[in-house]
Amino acid sequence: MDRITPAVGKNVHQVTPGSAEAPLVAPSVEPTEALGQFDYVRTRVVPLRAEHLERHRIVAYNKNSNMSWAFDLLRTQVLQTMEENGWRTLAITSPTPEAGKTVLAINLAMSIAHHTTKTALLVDFDLRRPRVGSSLGLPMDKSLNELLANKAGLEEVLVNPTLPRFVVLPTREPIALSTEMLSSPKVNNLISDLRERYDSRICIFDLPPLLSSDDAITVLPKFDCVLLVVANGVNSKKEIEDCLYHLATANLIGSVLNKAEPQTRSYY
Repeated sequence: MDRITPAVGKNVHQVTPGSAEAPLVAPSVEPTEALGQFDYVRTRVVPLRAEHLERHRIVAYNKNSNMSWAFDLLRTQVLQTMEENGWRTLAITSPTPEAGKTVLAINLAMSIAHHTTKTALLVDFDLRRPRVGSSLGLPMDKSLNELLANKAGLEEVLVNPTLPRFVVLPTREPIALSTEMLSSPKVNNLISDLRERYDSRICIFDLPPLLSSDDAITVLPKFDCVLLVVANGVNSKKEIEDCLYHLATANLIGSVLNKAEPQTRSYY
């Protein structure tokens, strides 16, 4: 698994992962929910496979794992900033592909779901290269693809991946004309509905890389805040500077240095 360094404000930390063997917990599913014009009465529950998650570097599903503390620390810092400003939608992006933004988005959402007063909704908005559902090992016969094509309702595409207070809206396959879709009233209404309905819910959107297309730039103004994932040894200083230029008008709450070298660290 890659090493991550969460950095919100001036706080910088590193983690060297170990191993996780604890079993998954049973879900506690909300019986009914309503999201504006998208209503549903039950979220589909899909069991997760521990070996699949570990292969894809998803460690925060097990809150007792000694690999998940960095995500918990990042969660606390992110939630504090969002609560201070009344923000409920968080976009996660990176300068380029392979920076680890999807892995971080999943682990952060799971860590938030473990928080006793919050629920987390993770939406795969990387319409050119969706990976959230496959990283979790979810069946995606119906997904955001069908929702945006008016072939399914929200109640049919949301998934509870066997973790209390955690819901996923996956995207199964790339969507043509992704920039136009992300700038459409349909997507705008969906984001608003997901944000406004539940005060205790944090909505996390996994966006495309910032410099790979104009998809992320198009949709960023619709979110309350953004977190930038930068990969050590992958992203150049110029790429980071270009990202900061594009994010000048966004509420950039911090950055995460991914794939960093480990530091020797005692328990305290």
